Amino acid sequence: MNKEYFAHETAVIDEGCEIGKGTKIWHFSHIMSGCKLGENCNIGQNVVVSPEVVLGKNVKVQNNVSIYTGVICEDDVFLGPSMVFTNVINPRSNVNRRGQYTKTIVRRGVSIGANATIVCGHDIGEFAFIGAGAVVTKEVLPYALVVGNPARQVGWMSEYGHRLTFDKDNVAECPESHEKYKLEVGKVKKM
Repeated sequence: MNKEYFAHETAVIDEGCEIGKGTKIWHFSHIMSGCKLGENCNIGQNVVVSPEVVLGKNVKVQNNVSIYTGVICEDDVFLGPSMVFTNVINPRSNVNRRGQYTKTIVRRGVSIGANATIVCGHDIGEFAFIGAGAVVTKEVLPYALVVGNPARQVGWMSEYGHRLTFDKDNVAECPESHEKYKLEVGKVKKM
């Protein structure tokens, strides 16, 4: 049976994974049993994808990323170099908490910058943008731009990754796509 994905010869792929057509897995990465990778994903060097992780279609995982059990990434998510997810709120070396993993959902179109940390149990809304080095300790709204440690919201982003500037009517236009967005009651929606 011909596989429909590419895996570098140094990658380790455990039995029992599902890997979508067109996905590429690069040097020294480990894809563990029970995880599901959608079509056309790109898994960079030295990436760990733990058991039961789900990645949608077209997820881009840069080098040195750890994606632990309990994480679900929807389609078109970008995970920047050396970013990391956690999956246990109160880890202790001498206390076994396997099976007590806290779920984190990363919605469609999210970008997470280099060296960011996502503390488990805090979902990230669609098309949110997490700045490099941010430490996410609470839920992130759709289209939100968050930075810092702890991460705080400093603005809004378009689906094309441009910062939005709202006019007096609370409408903003993406300079690249020319799509319009409306800010109402502290939330952004595409018009």
